[in-house]
Amino acid sequence: MRRILVTWWAGYIWSHTVHYLISQWVNPNQIVVFDNLIYGHKEYLPQWVIFIKGDLLNKKEIFECIEEYKIDSVIHFAAYAYVWESMENPWKYFENNIVWWLNLLEGMVKYWAKYIVFSSTCATYGIPAQMPISESTPQKPINPYGESKLIFEKILDWYDKIYWIKSVRLRYFNAAWAEFGIWENHNPETHIIPLVIDAALWKRDSIKIFWDDYDTPDWTNIRDYIHVKDLWDAHFKSLKYLENWWKTDYFNLWTWIGTSVKEIVDLVKMISWRDFKVVIEWRRLWDPDSLVADNRKAIDILWRNITKSMEETISDAYSWAKNFL
Repeated sequence: MRRILVTWWAGYIWSHTVHYLISQWVNPNQIVVFDNLIYGHKEYLPQWVIFIKGDLLNKKEIFECIEEYKIDSVIHFAAYAYVWESMENPWKYFENNIVWWLNLLEGMVKYWAKYIVFSSTCATYGIPAQMPISESTPQKPINPYGESKLIFEKILDWYDKIYWIKSVRLRYFNAAWAEFGIWENHNPETHIIPLVIDAALWKRDSIKIFWDDYDTPDWTNIRDYIHVKDLWDAHFKSLKYLENWWKTDYFNLWTWIGTSVKEIVDLVKMISWRDFKVVIEWRRLWDPDSLVADNRKAIDILWRNITKSMEETISDAYSWAKNFL
C-alpha cells in the first residue's frame, strides 16, 4: 500500500494537514505519523492513523519506519521554529534541524521514497529590498532558523540532481484559525493572533506588542497572514503536483495582503466587542519592518487561497476560540 509519512505531526499546522488529507479521501491507514512529541499533542491524532513515536536524530528509528511502512511520499514539518530562540541558541537549530532532515533524506534514498513536501518559511528571505516578495527574491536569512531552512532547500536541490527525489518547498509565514478541535498550543506561545484572542477572552491580563520605529504607517511591523485551511489545502495540492508532474518546485503561500500588529489588535477588539490592555515594548533587532508576498506563482500553478480577508480569518479564529476554549 502506498503510504505518506508526516514528520512531527502533532502540532498546529501539521495536525490540521493530516485531518484534511483524510477528509480528501486519503485512507487513514495510508498515513504514518512520526513524532517525538517534544512539542506535539498526541490527542490531536485522528483515529486509525498509524503513529510511531520516534526521533529523527535516531537513524535506526526513522529507517525502520520508512522500510516497514513502505513510505512513498513525505510531508516534512519537523523543525525547531522559534526565531528568538535560534538567536539565543543557534547550535540547537543547526545541529537538530539539519541532522533531522539529513537522516530523513538518507532513509528516503535507502528505501526508495520519491517525493517530499517541505514546510519552509519566508524567514529564508531575510529583509527583502522590495515588496511584495516573489520566489525570485534573493534569499538572505537574518537568523539561524531561516538559515537552517535555506540550507535544507539547497540540500533538496542536490538530492534531486543525484537521487531524483522530487520536492515542493512551501514558504509561508503566519497561520490562523482552527478546525478539527485543534488550536494553537505552543509553549511558550509567541504568535500574535492567539495571544490577542486570549486577551479578548480574559485569559491573560494584557497583550505585549513591539512598537517603536518600524517603517510602516502605524509603526508596528506588517506581516502576511494565511488561514490554516489554505495551508492544509496547499500541502494536499503539493502531493498531487509531485505525483502528476514529477518536478521539484517552490511556492510562496501568502495572501498578498499585509496586516500590521496594531491592525490585528484593533480587529480583535472590534470583533470581540472587548477592550484589553496593550503593553508597548521596543522592537526586536531581528524583525523586518514588513513581509508581504507575491503569490501569483502558487495561484497560477498550484493552489488558490480560499480566504479573502484578514477580517474573515480573525473572525473565524475568535468565534472558534470563544466556543471551544
